[in-house]
Amino acid sequence: MTGASNPVALDSDWLRANPLPEPSNEADKNERGRVLAIGGGRNVPGGVRLTAEAALRAGAGKVRVATVESAAILLGVAMPEIAVFGLPEDPDGEIGGNCGRVLSPLLEHADAIVLGPAISGDGAAGGVVDHLLAADSCTAPLILDAAALTCLPPDRIAPLRGRRHPAILTPHIGEMAGMLDCDAAEIDADRARATRSAARAFGATCVLKGATTLVATPEGALYACAGGGVGLATGGSGDVLAGIVAGLAARGAEPLTATLWAVWLHGEAGRRCAERQGPLGYLARELLAEVPRLMRAL
Repeated sequence: MTGASNPVALDSDWLRANPLPEPSNEADKNERGRVLAIGGGRNVPGGVRLTAEAALRAGAGKVRVATVESAAILLGVAMPEIAVFGLPEDPDGEIGGNCGRVLSPLLEHADAIVLGPAISGDGAAGGVVDHLLAADSCTAPLILDAAALTCLPPDRIAPLRGRRHPAILTPHIGEMAGMLDCDAAEIDADRARATRSAARAFGATCVLKGATTLVATPEGALYACAGGGVGLATGGSGDVLAGIVAGLAARGAEPLTATLWAVWLHGEAGRRCAERQGPLGYLARELLAEVPRLMRAL
């Protein structure tokens, strides 16, 4: 079993041995991959913009964003490269009920789906998770981030485990503690065990973000990427990572390959920003332009 005893190091050698699929020169934007990003709220309207741009920077050809109605027009104007769809909004400015009527037709034309960036409430995220897990048309790789991770009670685990593609979960240590119903200190005491436990319990590829980011598969394989530094612990950084995963998966990379590449690209982009600007103070949006450069360098 790969990584059964010690984690496999994610480095440039591993990446070159596991290349990303490349589109042909004749490929149109649909053939390059279509991402559906679901997230945002009235109080954090820009987070899902980072996810959308990250997916495009990772090489996806088309991105659609479903967000609350009050943010939809502003987001579309701020980022003309994407299509934006307004979702029903509850009094708190979060995604409301009956979102399925908007999401259902979008699911049919998605090659990767990312849910959670900039959603503040578990209730809002939980309603969308339920719809995605029940929808026959939701067969594309599914990335769950932020609030979509903290609303996974036992009744949602079985359908999550039953997906054709294992879902990809991207928690930080606090979210991981909530997923496993334990203290963060317990996670921190043995991060490798916790990451493997979550991957096994949820039947998903699990990413535990940190100074050394760990990635585990349901079968127990474990990978480690040391890079990026403390500067990546900033608002919006996780939204960028989730978007990179979605963009690579939409391009046709196997979900695990997309995840591992995304973790390395995210960390290496942080390292470059830290070298150029300093270890603290760079912004999550400044990671974005590094992604195409890093892919080209490899």
